[in-house]
Amino acid sequence: MAGHHLEVPRLEGVSQEHFMQHLYPQRKPLVLEGIDLGTCTSKWTVDYLTQVGGRKEVKIHVAAVAQMDFISKNFVYRTLPFDKLVQRAAEEKHKEFFISEDEKYYLRSLGEDPRKDVADIRKQFPLLEGDIKFPRFFKEEQFFSSVFRISSPGLQLWTHYDVMDNFLIQVTGKKRVVLFSPRDAQYLYLSGTKSEVLNIDNPDLAKYPLFSKARRYECSLKAGDVLFIPALWFHNVISEEFGVGVNVFWKHLPSECYDKTDTYGNKDPTAASRAAQILDRALKTLAELPEEYRDFYARRMVLHIQDKAYSKNFE
Repeated sequence: MAGHHLEVPRLEGVSQEHFMQHLYPQRKPLVLEGIDLGTCTSKWTVDYLTQVGGRKEVKIHVAAVAQMDFISKNFVYRTLPFDKLVQRAAEEKHKEFFISEDEKYYLRSLGEDPRKDVADIRKQFPLLEGDIKFPRFFKEEQFFSSVFRISSPGLQLWTHYDVMDNFLIQVTGKKRVVLFSPRDAQYLYLSGTKSEVLNIDNPDLAKYPLFSKARRYECSLKAGDVLFIPALWFHNVISEEFGVGVNVFWKHLPSECYDKTDTYGNKDPTAASRAAQILDRALKTLAELPEEYRDFYARRMVLHIQDKAYSKNFE
């Protein structure tokens, strides 16, 4: 288990002004209570969503196990009418299923054409738009997407980071969220944007010995809670019961910093991608040297990066 456990702070009745002036600049997770989210927290029952959400076909993840792994892809993609998805996701055992009677379902809503369109619950599910109010704690031009999420009880999503700021609105149900600081990335055994450590509560420390050094921030979300997840913060989510959530993503950086082809909000900023490509070329050049020299100059490069790029302003 990770060595350092910290509770994510909870604040009630936070105004937009207070959030923007005093909390947002800290760039740390925060649970907001008492935000006006509209009627969705009481209306979005299984019956209501089944009736009002319609029969729109949605692409879903289906997993035979609770711990989903995006690296090994231990799930399959399937399509269901939205009302059928809601009914099945709320069940513990299924009469109709793709893999097994206790399979888990996960919806991450998409744009009409996922290659060109971002997800926006107001467009993909217009009959539900009037039920939910987004926290207006950012400028309208910063808005990127609003993602509808529905999860089976017990489902656990892999640890990953997003490149945009994010409000996770827990509409119904309960979630446990564990977060890790961007400054602890070196302990998380990354493959792209995702951690290889699936079982964060009982990790294999023989395989992942550095994971115990990662500081672990944790919170429980109930209906009506809003979790602020700053860009680059790693997060792992367990649905403790059937639940519905909406993620609202917005741009922390100027628009030109982001990849214009990115409809999911998970591609690294273009400058970061260019820097990674340059580093790959540098490593190929280093490979021309014998091991002793390659090791020495690689260590010098690491020290140079630490000296020039690491920030002294963060924990």
